Amino acid sequence: MGNAVRIAGAVGLCLALGACVAGGVESQHAASGGDISQLVLGFWHGLISPVTLIVEIINRFIPHALPWQPHVYEKTGTGVAYDVGFYFGLAGGPTVLWGRRRRGI
Repeated sequence: MGNAVRIAGAVGLCLALGACVAGGVESQHAASGGDISQLVLGFWHGLISPVTLIVEIINRFIPHALPWQPHVYEKTGTGVAYDVGFYFGLAGGPTVLWGRRRRGI
């Protein structure tokens, strides 16, 4: 019972994070804001990029399984602030933190 709850929780978390990926109307609206909103949006997209990549691969093999078209990188986030935020989010993302924890750093 415990493993089923963990798996269901992980799937639910992936779907919740997947709803915040680049390419949505809300993401495009936030990217059209100022530099601060682009920086935060880029950081968020970099942070969830491993989950977004998995969601994008699933959507590639099972077309129209999701009600939106996910992207790893926001097309309308063209500013330097978005790029800086994206790379900071990518550098501090879950895969990097998981790797450090496994090595004991």
